[in-house]
Amino acid sequence: MLKWVLGILAIIGLALGIGWLSMDKDTRNLVANMPTDDNVLFWSIPQRDAAFRAIDSISAVAKSRVIKSGGNTMQMPEGAPLKIGTDVDSYMKEQRTAGLVIVHNGKIVLEKYGLDFDKEGRWTSFSVAKSFTSTMVGAAVKDGHIKSLDDKVTDYIKGLKNSPYEEVTVRQLLTMTSGIKWNEDYEDPNSDVALFNRHEAEDGLDVTVSYMRKLPREAPAGEKWVYKTGETNLIGVLVSEATGKNISDYLSEKIWASYGMEQDGSWLLGPTGHEISGCCIQASTRDFARFGLFMLGGAKIGGDSILPDGWIAEATTKQADIDMPGKGYGFQWWTYDDGSYAAQGIFGQGIFIDPKRNLVIASNSNWPTATNPDTVGKQREAFYVSVQEAVDQLTVNEAGEADGGA
Repeated sequence: MLKWVLGILAIIGLALGIGWLSMDKDTRNLVANMPTDDNVLFWSIPQRDAAFRAIDSISAVAKSRVIKSGGNTMQMPEGAPLKIGTDVDSYMKEQRTAGLVIVHNGKIVLEKYGLDFDKEGRWTSFSVAKSFTSTMVGAAVKDGHIKSLDDKVTDYIKGLKNSPYEEVTVRQLLTMTSGIKWNEDYEDPNSDVALFNRHEAEDGLDVTVSYMRKLPREAPAGEKWVYKTGETNLIGVLVSEATGKNISDYLSEKIWASYGMEQDGSWLLGPTGHEISGCCIQASTRDFARFGLFMLGGAKIGGDSILPDGWIAEATTKQADIDMPGKGYGFQWWTYDDGSYAAQGIFGQGIFIDPKRNLVIASNSNWPTATNPDTVGKQREAFYVSVQEAVDQLTVNEAGEADGGA
């Protein structure tokens, strides 16, 4: 708590020193709604509204590393507005959406903002970052830094030796089927997901490695799927160890700068200096949409894919059964049986990708609670379907016009 007090005092001092009126609106709002708990899961809605657009400026939460963009922005021209059956304004209000960008056939067909956010702002991603992290594993395989997904995790993360992770492969880490016991309850202050970043790391070990190596096994490796943010953090450590680069720089090198993201991004760091790879990339809604287009286009830079042959097909189809009809889990992607897939984060962050329709839906929100699959979650799924139906109707109309013209 001391670091929070010091961080808050520093920001208040900054506000007094440079003058309230000279600060931008996001910084003023942040100062006015500064969180007083070091765990985002227990912030109030106004605190989250203020912090999600500026969380990388709160040094009391965590330091961050810049994900550098390049000089050439990948353009997304505007297309004809998509006629969606859902009342988009009402949907965004109920979802508490800050940014919504829909891209069809490479063109923006809907772009709207709320919560006093705009296209220039950056919003934190939460578990959307997991899909970026897994993609970096693919890049490391293509570059020869990781020999095989069937290698043991301990071949790359030496700190996990003499722990239950000695039995776990890179593939099982990607699919969250390690068999290690974990509690991801966002409302429980004593759950693993609430505690692991507060853990005091053993000397020389990353904080996540230090925490995870002590967890017990509950099932044989490869047999049981359990959602574990901590394991995605391990994947980030694995990529860094394998490549010899921090994952922010590797992401910039392979995608952010080379593909043409419009703005620099940032990635929050854990207390021992590794990126919190299961969370916390800050980027504009448009740049999240660009990542969707990157995946749709086969992860190609200059005509060549940065990923191994067949990676996207394997990563974005069901590799683990999650006991939800029509859905599954791939390599840190949520998969749908119709061939679409999504990156999803708590509080309503998401990138939905539908290859059959050449469709990307990127959204940033601040739901009232971290997650609720029966309310806001179900509503978002229904919205995705309504957009798919609008695209299908557009295709039918265009086909009819073509036939009439012939």
